[in-house]
Amino acid sequence: MLASKPSTLNYVPPQGLTSYGAAGETQEALVKANLDWKLKKREDPVAPTLLAFEMNPVYTCGRRERGHMTSEEIKHFEADGKAQFVETYRGGQTTFHGPGQLVCYPIIDLRAFGISPRCYVNLLEDTIIDTLSVYGVKGMRTEDTGVWVDETNKIAAIGIHVRRNITSHGIALNVSTDTWWFDRIIACGLPDKKTTTMRQQNPALHKVTVAQVSDTFASVLADKLHCNLVSQ
Repeated sequence: MLASKPSTLNYVPPQGLTSYGAAGETQEALVKANLDWKLKKREDPVAPTLLAFEMNPVYTCGRRERGHMTSEEIKHFEADGKAQFVETYRGGQTTFHGPGQLVCYPIIDLRAFGISPRCYVNLLEDTIIDTLSVYGVKGMRTEDTGVWVDETNKIAAIGIHVRRNITSHGIALNVSTDTWWFDRIIACGLPDKKTTTMRQQNPALHKVTVAQVSDTFASVLADKLHCNLVSQ
């Protein structure tokens, strides 16, 4: 029997700069709680939750590159101690998280919402595009995953992981990120593409914070999931 469709989306907004490790621990605890419920089903399902972060500088690689990085490559990514390097199980290739960037991890049961993984990626792209429009920035899809402002400049990356229909990882939207960090990598494995930010696309956003954009993203996502948003 399918789980009943959830009516609320719990939202945990950014709490200042957070380490990637701490964010990962919070995420894994929620994923484990969901998986445990699927196994036992002795209590109510775990409510869908959106975790939002602004992180200390970190480079992460996805499943395709996991275990294949040389010590020299890792040292380059760590930028003389200015950033961490972490291997993950999400989809996608090497990307950067850091100050000025919104990172969101929706932890939801796709089966409860009747959404396939491919449709879920589309939903995240739509949520980013609608969020950008609130701030006067036009986003678009291309043949490559993520959200772009044109065929060359990427403003948001998407990399998800799904276990037994429970999602983890998610999106990274550049609000005011220093794009120097992206110059050190071939972002998402696309050598002919560039990275941009909301502030670069609309200089009037010089006072807009990651926390404000996070609240907008959360509201838009809740609407698309037909859920009430509950801030934690």
